[in-house]
Amino acid sequence: MKYGRLLLLVVAAAVLGACASTPSVTTPDNHAGLGRMSVASASAMDSQRDIILAVANPLEPPPIHAGSSLLGYAPSRYYGAGQHAASILAALKKSYAFSELAGWPIKALDLYCIVLQPPPGTSREALLKALARDDRVRLAQPLHDYAVYGKRSADAAHRYNDPYVSLQRGFVETDAALAHDFSQGSGVRIAIVDTGVDMTHPDLRGRIHDAHNMVDDDAAAFDRDSHGTEVAGVIAADGDNRQGIVGVAPKATLSVYKACWYPPVPNAGARCNSFTLAKALATIIDTDARVINLSLGGPADPLLNLLLVQILEQGRIVVAAIPPEGNVDGFPDSTPGVILVRVSGASAAPSGVLSAPGDDILTTQPGGGYDFTSGPSMAAPHVSGMAALLLSLAPGLDARTIHDLLLRSSKTSGGILQVNAAAALTELHDTPKAIR
Repeated sequence: MKYGRLLLLVVAAAVLGACASTPSVTTPDNHAGLGRMSVASASAMDSQRDIILAVANPLEPPPIHAGSSLLGYAPSRYYGAGQHAASILAALKKSYAFSELAGWPIKALDLYCIVLQPPPGTSREALLKALARDDRVRLAQPLHDYAVYGKRSADAAHRYNDPYVSLQRGFVETDAALAHDFSQGSGVRIAIVDTGVDMTHPDLRGRIHDAHNMVDDDAAAFDRDSHGTEVAGVIAADGDNRQGIVGVAPKATLSVYKACWYPPVPNAGARCNSFTLAKALATIIDTDARVINLSLGGPADPLLNLLLVQILEQGRIVVAAIPPEGNVDGFPDSTPGVILVRVSGASAAPSGVLSAPGDDILTTQPGGGYDFTSGPSMAAPHVSGMAALLLSLAPGLDARTIHDLLLRSSKTSGGILQVNAAAALTELHDTPKAIR
């Protein structure tokens, strides 16, 4: 009998040692102390509600003497808890009427922890204060959530069903699809001062809120104007509509101001003047447009400068393309506060000018079509779209903050430094709301 009892003790001690030192996966019936646990149990816990509570859990070798059980006390309903911890937890539960969700011993700290849910009618804050005053409690804190800092890739981005999205050089290089995990420009109005825009284009008609002709009474001219149509597509072409392309800010809305026109000369570029541009800017002053895209330029103009200064003082974001040669001594590029954009990899420009994709940009064309085009006029709308993404997430941002954020978060793509929508939105998302 003595030999048999000794063998039983040795086997039991080995089993207990294995439980204390070997990690195991908790299954529904591993132990009664946790109830019916499952792999999904932790994900069902609520970090806005639940509390972690810890009590002292001194574990001493059980005495072996006549009349004792193998463990020295009755088996606890708490897995890995000694009599001291088990009795304290039972008393605390009776005092505060909380519900236990899970429990586990932390041997290295001589603690036993549980995750608990406050009783109905008791806030977490109130229960935490009460537990903090209770001498039986070693620790009481909120259950916190954490996230891994893994690198996100294009595979994690929104997958659009628009057939030409992979051909959009600017959209792909600026990681716009990744940025759309944070924002798509909802609630932001963008004014495009340009030629007209094809109002019936299937990728644009759902994005255009209003249109104004500052040139003449020819409404049909809108549908034939290519330059404004191209700019509009880069900024806000509809996404997930099984049509063509996706804009940088596909949920933003557009206000179109036709202030430029095409002379009756073959292959002539569009032209504007002080009169048409002044009418457009004066009209914008009385609207709620937050972003104004000016993919145009010319000589300095006192009247236009006065209007632009007033627009900037209203807290609006003005984005302008600079000439290919990099001169910034005219309108609108010489007005302080305007966000200036050049084509990525272009010749030298003044410090602070942003670089954005502008070569071989696939975008919308009149008549419901799509084609590639190049130039500073295509670089600026990439930045206007990004400004809308940022403002949708943080409406209080000003022009300087947006400029600095886009400049600071620019990334190298194909050996060229240029703005990156995903990097900018990630940095903004990680910025405390109090300082946005």
